[in-house]
Amino acid sequence: MVLNNQTDDENGEKIRDELVKSSPSTKRRVFEKFVSAALGSIPWVGGFLSAAADFKFQEGDMREDNLQTQWLEEHTRKLARLSETLNYIASRFETLGEQIDERIQSEQYLDIVRKAFRTWDEADTDEKRKYIANLITNAGGTKLTSDDVIRLFIDWLDLYHEAHLAVIREIYQNPGSTRYDIWEAIYDNFPREDSAEADLYKMLIRDLSIGGVIRQERATTADGQFLRKPRTKTKGFRPTTMESAFDDSKPYVLTELGKQFVHYAMSEVVQRIETISNTTSA
Repeated sequence: MVLNNQTDDENGEKIRDELVKSSPSTKRRVFEKFVSAALGSIPWVGGFLSAAADFKFQEGDMREDNLQTQWLEEHTRKLARLSETLNYIASRFETLGEQIDERIQSEQYLDIVRKAFRTWDEADTDEKRKYIANLITNAGGTKLTSDDVIRLFIDWLDLYHEAHLAVIREIYQNPGSTRYDIWEAIYDNFPREDSAEADLYKMLIRDLSIGGVIRQERATTADGQFLRKPRTKTKGFRPTTMESAFDDSKPYVLTELGKQFVHYAMSEVVQRIETISNTTSA
């Protein structure tokens, strides 16, 4: 494959201009910086147009399974997904008004965009890509936490599997759910305690607990300090089996950080910055 004299940057600018043209008109100038940051973080975008323009199909010389053909077809689909995501974010920005324009053009926010789209490009499923798009949008429209925490949330989306996210979603929808409740809601059928499924489930709960996303429900004092649980003396015979992976006695809730993660990544409802500011001041 022979590339033409156009640089990756020039090709990236072509894609950016096309995406900006298709975005809602009132924010095109503001949206240019956003699109440039997003495209600049994805390594394959710059060379895609150059490869597509120079790759000529000659009858008899090419096979349908040619690697170059497959590469172009795969990245054409990826570019379509990227365009769809950027236009989705642009339409969401339109609903938030002009008060977010300064925020989404700031270098601090554009750094978040670059990091988020690197994770978006490596995501395996549409579900994760949708969560990343939500996080980018909500980070532009709300200021409930610091940008450092937003970057942590991007790391979580990169680190956690969809199975982790399903547990988070279930606890958010039903606070106080036990491990039994969570499994029943997601998977229904219960496996043996010594099965791979039970081992995986214990790993999911352990990962999210250690990561500070979920915790066991505990009582607190008026000023938010956790109360110690009273020690209970066991009467009679000690149990002969270990605690079940699907224990039904200990309720789980999201940590406050976990709740913020759900707000930013799993929610499409964005409060405007001015509303947040007024509430905080009050």
